[in-house]
Amino acid sequence: MGITPGPNNVMLTASGVNFGFRRSVPHMLGIALGFPVMVTAIGLGLGGVFEAYPLIHEILKYFGIAYLLWLAWKIATAGRTEDTGTKAQPLNFLQAAGFQWVNPKGWVAAMGAIATYTTLHGDVVQEVFLIAVVFGLVTIPCITVWTLFGTAIRRLLRSDRARTLFNGSMATLLVASLVPILFS
Repeated sequence: MGITPGPNNVMLTASGVNFGFRRSVPHMLGIALGFPVMVTAIGLGLGGVFEAYPLIHEILKYFGIAYLLWLAWKIATAGRTEDTGTKAQPLNFLQAAGFQWVNPKGWVAAMGAIATYTTLHGDVVQEVFLIAVVFGLVTIPCITVWTLFGTAIRRLLRSDRARTLFNGSMATLLVASLVPILFS
């Protein structure tokens, strides 16, 4: 799941294009550490809270949709000078780590892994910790590939028009990732 296209990888590709590899590192680290923290929280009981109180899950879902739309707007307008004269910035560590909590693909991966790789009578804490560590280790090379892909594409997108078209495409893909959420 870590290497397949999804919101994190789309955003990292766009970040690589618009800001380069080095400036995207805090974004990458936020994902690499934020996702295993979320997996751990889900594995240690947050999933049960959502089952007991589905309204919390529903609220988080709509917050996630709004946040993804805001991020799509940021991607679509990245690299342009705003009315304030400031340029767009890549996601920072905390923004990327926080995004994991509203990332629909992340939730599917985390819940699926917890359901699949924990045992009924096993040591849940140990199993969840191992799953989180594996996700953390696998995530690093996967997100690096997508960021490097964006950095490589950057060389091809020299004109403002090409960059604008690319950013619009990435924003559209991010919005398209919401379709399954809207129908679930």
